[in-house]
Amino acid sequence: MSMEVTAWHSLYSMMHAQDERRPFSMATLRRIMSFARPHRKQLAWFVFLSVVTAVTAVATPILAGRVVDEIVDGSSTRLVVTLAIVIALIAVAEAGLSLLNRWLSASIGEGLILQLRTTVFDHIQRMPIAFFTRTRTGALVSRLNNDVIGAQRAFADILSGVVSNLVTLLLTLTVMIGISWQITLLALLLLPVFVFPARLMGRRLARLEREAADHNAVMLNQMTERFSAAGAILVKLFSRPARESTEFAVRARRVRDIGVRLAMVQWVFITALTLVSALALALVYGLGGFYALRNQLDPGSVVALALLLTRLYAPLTALASARVEVMSALVSFDRVFEVLDLKPLITDKADAREVPDGPVSVEFDNVRFAYPSADKVSLASLEEVAALDTRGGEEVLHGISFRIEPGQMVALVGSSGAGKSTIAQLVPRLYDVDEGAVRLSGVDVRDLAADSIRRTVGVVTQDGHLFHDSIRENLLLARPEATEEELWDVLRRARLDTLVASLPDGLDTVVGERGYRLSGGERQRLTIARLLLARPRVVILDEATAHLDSTSEAAVQEALTEALSGRTALVIAHRLSTIRAADQILVIEDGRIVERGTHTELLAAGGRYEQLYRTQFDQASADDQPPAVSTAEETAA
Repeated sequence: MSMEVTAWHSLYSMMHAQDERRPFSMATLRRIMSFARPHRKQLAWFVFLSVVTAVTAVATPILAGRVVDEIVDGSSTRLVVTLAIVIALIAVAEAGLSLLNRWLSASIGEGLILQLRTTVFDHIQRMPIAFFTRTRTGALVSRLNNDVIGAQRAFADILSGVVSNLVTLLLTLTVMIGISWQITLLALLLLPVFVFPARLMGRRLARLEREAADHNAVMLNQMTERFSAAGAILVKLFSRPARESTEFAVRARRVRDIGVRLAMVQWVFITALTLVSALALALVYGLGGFYALRNQLDPGSVVALALLLTRLYAPLTALASARVEVMSALVSFDRVFEVLDLKPLITDKADAREVPDGPVSVEFDNVRFAYPSADKVSLASLEEVAALDTRGGEEVLHGISFRIEPGQMVALVGSSGAGKSTIAQLVPRLYDVDEGAVRLSGVDVRDLAADSIRRTVGVVTQDGHLFHDSIRENLLLARPEATEEELWDVLRRARLDTLVASLPDGLDTVVGERGYRLSGGERQRLTIARLLLARPRVVILDEATAHLDSTSEAAVQEALTEALSGRTALVIAHRLSTIRAADQILVIEDGRIVERGTHTELLAAGGRYEQLYRTQFDQASADDQPPAVSTAEETAA
């Protein structure tokens, strides 16, 4: 490794190391080794080849010096050629070992990245909904990318670097001291000039890089939000493109200015260190030449010392920054383990059961529930706050009890924030109750397997979320093994087959982010088609027509009638006219059931339901009236 390359490597290590101080933890080391265990054979070969490569790196300068001595002594051409061939063979072997070592390094590193990413991804998949409602997506993605890659470096770059550099340093120092301890000592005295500026400059450049990274993160967040369909609409509706452009340009110019400063400081630093290395070589040649002319040193030894000097500074500099690199890797591991240590609130029991076959009943038995506080479901670093919000744990459902018989439809109505959606989320076990029980066919959902609950309970939400993928893939999310005929059948039953058939790409048409290429009614009917494909025995409709116009609502209602046929249903209704035929209507206020009965019974009771119904009826009547005409307009007419 040349002096300039060594300088760049040292500077890079200092710049990108985590600026954190924490005690070494044996528990962290043990967990790291558990991830390393599947790669132990490759790691052993990796360390062995690193040692062999270090030995070859020291052998070449010694042989080069020997060649010079043989030339000066006028030895046979055959010996000089033989030594040259040996040097060439060592170079070839070193290149081969380097390639093999690089392959092992890549295999171990990429294997570890795969292992860590899949472990973290699978763990996050098991986290409760409350985790995702609090966590910033960008921070979570960073754990799966930046921190995982940072942890991977501990196995590849740092491990091989410490081992090979330590061996190279010991061998090089031994040989150099054997040749001339005076020159070796003087060369070592120049080391602080090489190392300490790297640390000082590295910290300064690290601060600049972090500042640039912060600005880049803000720009990325701005682009992510503004380039989404919803964000772009919001910007255009409020006429803010110019202001958005100005804010973006300010940050972009700041990043440019920092980039210029980074480039200049880096180049000044590298130029200075290259000059130091050149002065060190001049010292070796000058002092070595002086000793050689006085017959106190062989000419070949001078050449060997000069070549060995280049092999000395590289491992010394690398080892000087090794502690920082190790701590940086440990920080990355700790950040990954921090996520893995966040225990899911909802897990299957060891003896979890399947939902019993046949029609399914749904029962709420004196259910009390409070949303979990932040410290139970989240991390301050993932929310990007200094400390977690300690609020939470306030009860939102108070003694909810009702039963839906197989095949019946029960509707939930009430004011916004009364607890209707919370009740709906407890059936598929998105949350666990604090007291009481939610039962499917008489079995507590906490005793059931999660997969069985997902196959039994189907949900259609009011936003009709779709992935940025084709219609086919969005449908197959419900049942990946579904056939082409089954896909068209559910589209027909959801009143979407004609529309999809008219599209140029048919089922392979990409719906856009969150399905924005479809209208609200089309998007909602596609989610209903997905539910029909899943064939659940229990259907939950969470205000599935709340934001649709009359035409779209009529089409969706037809699809919903198909979806609800023969199934146990829990319906959250915004428009009360859509639930007149419900077997039972529950009026929810402040987390309690204040009324229950059929549509006719509740109207006759003259309570809260009658108030809600009359309010909607009066509003609908007002909407149907023609706009009032002013006196001036009447006169003009």
